[in-house]
Amino acid sequence: MSVDTLPDSRLKDSKGTVRLPFASICTMNWVPIFCANCGAPGGWVPEETTTFAFYLCNSCAEKWSPLAGTMCMPDEVFWQKVKDAQIERYGRELTAPEIREALKDGDSILARLAKDAPR
Repeated sequence: MSVDTLPDSRLKDSKGTVRLPFASICTMNWVPIFCANCGAPGGWVPEETTTFAFYLCNSCAEKWSPLAGTMCMPDEVFWQKVKDAQIERYGRELTAPEIREALKDGDSILARLAKDAPR
């Protein structure tokens, strides 16, 4: 069974990135996000710390929010695959040191999944 995932509302390339202050401590690069349905501008998210952003404008949210609530974020799908692979191969979830060791073996299931990790 396939899982429906939410689309990313960020641009594929970093067009439109701006450098703005963050909490009076530093400046960060911010990337624009857009409504996943109609493409209306939706604000900005920090480039360095955001791996996924889903946004619906007010008018589209009224129409699509119940549907959007039934879908998963790509990160959730990825981490569920990692958990399932660990349980299938090792019978349990691994500890952090065990994961580091498994990743050293480029042919392990966890190393192969790491190559597909969301960026």
